[in-house]
Amino acid sequence: MARALIAWRQVPEGVDRREVSRALVRELAGAPLELVQRCARCGAEDHGPLRVVGRGPQVSVAYATSRTGAPTLAVAAVGAGPGAIGVDAEYTVDAVRERAGVGPVLGRAGADIRDWVRVEAALKADGRGLLVDVGSVRVSGFGRRWRARVPGRAAPVVGRDIAVAVGVLISLARTTP
Repeated sequence: MARALIAWRQVPEGVDRREVSRALVRELAGAPLELVQRCARCGAEDHGPLRVVGRGPQVSVAYATSRTGAPTLAVAAVGAGPGAIGVDAEYTVDAVRERAGVGPVLGRAGADIRDWVRVEAALKADGRGLLVDVGSVRVSGFGRRWRARVPGRAAPVVGRDIAVAVGVLISLARTTP
């Protein structure tokens, strides 16, 4: 996988999580990038992929939010080289999510939060995000390295899990040329 930098930071209470993630992107890039976020489907600017205006690195952000009182973490990835990147992060323990289960959403019995984080990172790298049926994405691999087959994409999306603080899973994905 080509070079990518990743950082995360707790979102202070009362601060917009997007302010924190954008500050992380700019710190990682080492430049005052102009960033835009716009949903390709509805045009809204409060969701959708984050992009650099003009020429610049590939960027992706994610938020690990717990409904059990843990602080929100903003995660940012900045990548150089060919291919788009995607990052996702989740807390490993979340009682509300545990009751709902990940298996039914991904369409696979036994699927867990690691599977979800990998699928979402792959779909962010793909560029279509949750417009693709998450149950149609197939992830395989051993250890921290994995590959995802995304419908409509000839080459697999490659990924790796990032070791961070206990209780948080982060996966980084990159499209292959």
